[in-house]
Amino acid sequence: MNADGVRERARSVPREPGVYQFQEGETTLYVGKAVDLRNRIGSYADPRSARIRRMVDRADGIEIAVTDTETQALLLEANLIKRHQPRYNVRLKDDKSYPMVQLTDHEAPRIEITRDPAESATVFGPYTNKGQVETVVKALRETYGVRGCSDHKYAGRDRPCLDYEMGLCTAPCTREIDLESYGEDVTAVERFFEGETGILADPLRREMEAAAEDRNFERAANLRDRLETVEAFHGAGGEAVQSVGDERAVDVLGVAIEGEDATVARLRAENGKLVDRDRHTMDAPGAAGFPAGHADEGGEGVPAVLAAFIVQYYAERDLPDALLLPERHGDDEVAAWLDAEGVAVRVPGAGREAKLVELALKNARRNVGGRDECGMLADAIGIDAARRIEGFDVSHAQGKSAVGSNVTFVEGSAEKADYRRKKLPDRNDDYDNMRALVAWRAARAVEGRDDRPDPDLLVIDGGEGQLGAARDALAEAGWDVPAIALAKAEERVIAPDREYSWPSDAPHLHLLQRVRDEAHRFAVQYHQTIRDEVTTVLDDVPGVGPETRKQLLGRFGSVENVREASIEDLRSVEGIGEKTAETIQSRL
Repeated sequence: MNADGVRERARSVPREPGVYQFQEGETTLYVGKAVDLRNRIGSYADPRSARIRRMVDRADGIEIAVTDTETQALLLEANLIKRHQPRYNVRLKDDKSYPMVQLTDHEAPRIEITRDPAESATVFGPYTNKGQVETVVKALRETYGVRGCSDHKYAGRDRPCLDYEMGLCTAPCTREIDLESYGEDVTAVERFFEGETGILADPLRREMEAAAEDRNFERAANLRDRLETVEAFHGAGGEAVQSVGDERAVDVLGVAIEGEDATVARLRAENGKLVDRDRHTMDAPGAAGFPAGHADEGGEGVPAVLAAFIVQYYAERDLPDALLLPERHGDDEVAAWLDAEGVAVRVPGAGREAKLVELALKNARRNVGGRDECGMLADAIGIDAARRIEGFDVSHAQGKSAVGSNVTFVEGSAEKADYRRKKLPDRNDDYDNMRALVAWRAARAVEGRDDRPDPDLLVIDGGEGQLGAARDALAEAGWDVPAIALAKAEERVIAPDREYSWPSDAPHLHLLQRVRDEAHRFAVQYHQTIRDEVTTVLDDVPGVGPETRKQLLGRFGSVENVREASIEDLRSVEGIGEKTAETIQSRL
């Protein structure tokens, strides 16, 4: 749109509060809020920054939504930004990608790390360091014996499993421990996650000292490392939050910006006690390096990030009694909303509150370089971004029980909710298997049958042959996604037009190795499941021969689905009568 087009559109807009969207066809480029829509939209006829000028030039239309109040406009803006992820807005990424720890709502709760907690569970987190969380959960299980098995494995046991023998579980399934005593151990675990570090650190320290006295120095060193992780889990700075006045809940924000990426660290204090810490990444195009305009033209630096974070984060969460910020956010509408909601906003200069803000800033700065390996990989192979990567591998035994894996990494971390697997036709040809696997993924993407976003990069486990097969499948489907391969033998990175030889300690090589190794693990695991179940479970059922087995798997897709099928469903398969159906159900 040119200046005249913007002015003409502004004349038809009411002088009321609301939200506006700059559109390029069906794509939303920018979402903004305004107390007076006509004045705000008219100001875009003379943009105050080069970035906003480019946005206006790209736009071919402006949509508006009138609201009753400024607060409604503020919250509607946050929801639209979350839904459309506009290129020119500061955008909060989905914090569901961070791992959490949950204790399930069962008679004998289990502990697990998850990114999708159950509504009925007791949940702690989210946390940003998954490795640290895994170490802590293992230490808790070894100390308090809380189970980690699935409900399927827990039910109907007549003897404890291997976890009991390894000292990871006290076996409430077979009542090796009574439920009352088990509940006390679960309470101890909850107390640790609520901030009582000593409940785990003290027994670990005693065990470490005993191992050292017994001259078991390797065990003592392992316990020392675990103790350090446990003691660092809740972080430093708790002494800074002994009292924060009469306010029950106080959130402290710190911001660090690198290029177009920002990290916001949030500390939560309740009743004078530090109870939660998390970090959130944000896309912040133009957050630095452009002249300052009014807030809805994107703003600049830390104030723009703070304003965007406060609205987008708290639009779906309870507001605290007070917010402590490193500097003013500078957005009048956000200030009016917080004031109307009774939230005190302070920028402390000294004292205990200033120490808290500095702690939040340290947390933010620690994470801001976390995108380096993704950015370095994108730069090294000449693509726009490598934030979302999908890895592919196939597994079979001389062509039998062939399967394929499709794993997903986001910002360098495994996104297990987006893992997929595929059973492939039995054939002893790695190239054809890879071609079929990638063709399946590409077809689903092109036809809109896959609910995952398109990745920035595909990583193929293998060499030139596997990469060539994958690229053939991509070309045939018309799915335009860059692909490279990583060969195991020499860790060669193979692109369509060249090979890369990177140092063994290169962060971007380590990222590719993690994706490749996880794809391999996931494929082998699925292959073993298919192979073992097909050759033992169904083959051992009287009346089920190779042809009947094939019919069952063809009808239900997996042994697990056969196990869950009713007698009537089983009888619908050709060659299976009442007696055989009953036998299958009882044996599985």
